[in-house]
Amino acid sequence: MTDHDTAVRRYEISDDPARLDNARIHHWLSTDAYWALGRTREQQDRMIEGSLNYGAYDPVSGEQVAFARVVTDRASFAWICDVYVDHTARGEGLGTRLVTAVRDELAPLGVRRFLLATKDAHGVYARLGFTPLAEPDMWMVLQTG
Repeated sequence: MTDHDTAVRRYEISDDPARLDNARIHHWLSTDAYWALGRTREQQDRMIEGSLNYGAYDPVSGEQVAFARVVTDRASFAWICDVYVDHTARGEGLGTRLVTAVRDELAPLGVRRFLLATKDAHGVYARLGFTPLAEPDMWMVLQTG
């Protein structure tokens, strides 16, 4: 994966699954992310296994400082989820950089629809071109639990 030109050059973004710190990711999401509170480690590991995952890493320590997970067919659709930046790296544009990396890697494969959900970061994603659903009444959900 190539480095994406933004203000946060000091962090390296990689989609190498071997670099992911699954324990850290689980801790972040299950204790601090409103959408994943209480998620089990087993669930989180299965989610990672079935997805395309991105990590951001400090180039000196190698420590993972951010995460994004993508559910995609790598041909037409991608759902970007579990975007999380450690408190120590927030406020530097790293979340934006991570989502930009996802977009830039998948768009050349033909992915035309990127979807995400957020309760509190609409402005962040709007700067990347995300907009509210034009026809939300077209979308349906089946909630089983």
